[in-house]
Amino acid sequence: MLIVENVDLHYGAAIALRQVSLTAEVGAVTCLLGRNGVGKTSLLRAIVGAHPITSGSIKWEGEEITRLPTYERARRGIAWVPQGRDVFPLLTVRENLETGFAVLPRAERKVPDEIFDLFPVLKTMLRRRGGDLSGGQQQQLAIARALIMRPRLIVLDEPTEGIQPSIIKDIGRVISLLRGRGEMAILLVEQYFDFAQELADTIVVMDRGDVVLSGRREELDEADVRRRLSV
Repeated sequence: MLIVENVDLHYGAAIALRQVSLTAEVGAVTCLLGRNGVGKTSLLRAIVGAHPITSGSIKWEGEEITRLPTYERARRGIAWVPQGRDVFPLLTVRENLETGFAVLPRAERKVPDEIFDLFPVLKTMLRRRGGDLSGGQQQQLAIARALIMRPRLIVLDEPTEGIQPSIIKDIGRVISLLRGRGEMAILLVEQYFDFAQELADTIVVMDRGDVVLSGRREELDEADVRRRLSV
């Protein structure tokens, strides 16, 4: 389980997170919702070690990881799919996938066939450069690259952003499949309630750096959640 407790985070004098707490369990999807600029990505950056927190605690599988650098968190099974995908545009699809090998023992450094079962389009594009792929194809590549790491926690930052509906359905199918296997925790950041509602076991809603609503999906009032997401 991921346990985030009372986390504050600053950018200089500006506070981005105030006393934020959440959990993410193996075998479940935790959806973090909120409008633009409320601190969702800042929280993900804190969890993966891309930005230090001011105070609070982050624990993963019983270990305090609050001060660990990003690469050490990756070695402990935490994979991050950032907003905007961040594939390497000049590397081929195969080379992008192979960057996920960095945290694996040498004997395990191979792309499993399962990756192409999940994302068949990538198998036909192994020699194409990442920058030549469509936005939806790049998103699939970014998720596949994270899965190469054999993660126990995968953190997805708005995977539906700017993606055509058919690929959104494919991504939802993959997330649902991964959850069903019961081998990893999934923390999903979204703006769109319908996509989140279909996948989430737990929903956490943020506003202006605070958690304003949290609970099991079936326990929360849908109208209340939607109201907090409306502009």
